[in-house]
Amino acid sequence: MIQKKIMIVEDEVIFGIDLIEKLENLGYQPDPNIIRYGEGVMDAAQKSKPDLILMDINLKGKMDGIQAAVLVQKHLNIPVIFLTAFSDKETLSNAKKAEPYAFLKKPVKLEDLKITLEIGLYKAKMEKKLKEKNSQLQEALDNIKTLKGLIPICANCKNIRDDKGYWNKLESYIEKHSDALFSHSMCPTCMEKCYGNEEWYIEMQTQKRFNKKK
Repeated sequence: MIQKKIMIVEDEVIFGIDLIEKLENLGYQPDPNIIRYGEGVMDAAQKSKPDLILMDINLKGKMDGIQAAVLVQKHLNIPVIFLTAFSDKETLSNAKKAEPYAFLKKPVKLEDLKITLEIGLYKAKMEKKLKEKNSQLQEALDNIKTLKGLIPICANCKNIRDDKGYWNKLESYIEKHSDALFSHSMCPTCMEKCYGNEEWYIEMQTQKRFNKKK
């Protein structure tokens, strides 16, 4: 089984090292480089390509964990689990803007980390499958052409007027606006009207082929 790669964004080095040890004990592959500043998250994530990021909300520097997570979700679509020592409503409300997969309160217990990672990675897997299905569905819908609405057609010759005012043969118009193709033949009524009877028409066609062979 391939180990899932986890990146840690944490400005407290000792806490970050503790997380690395916990992740290794749980069978994950933690990135050895702990990112301490929000400004460095995008570059690090692009190089490391982790399956999931453990992100502290309160980071030193100009960019906090929430801002960094928003960029990661928007441009890299990597799931983020927030780490926080604070669980007040304001902090959680602001953090929800980044659409994290979960929250872990510091200090992180091993069992809590285990369960949260399993759920987060499973959720990310399901969302990826859903996006792929939606993409396939949209591609299929884009390939489907349908005719709908009022179509102006000549009552006599059955030609159809397009939106530019030009009259098109019925077959040409339908083939252009749908995936239908035409093969031409004659119904019994038209056959009798044009050629008298079916036997006469067959005899005529046979005679034509015979003359061509000569």
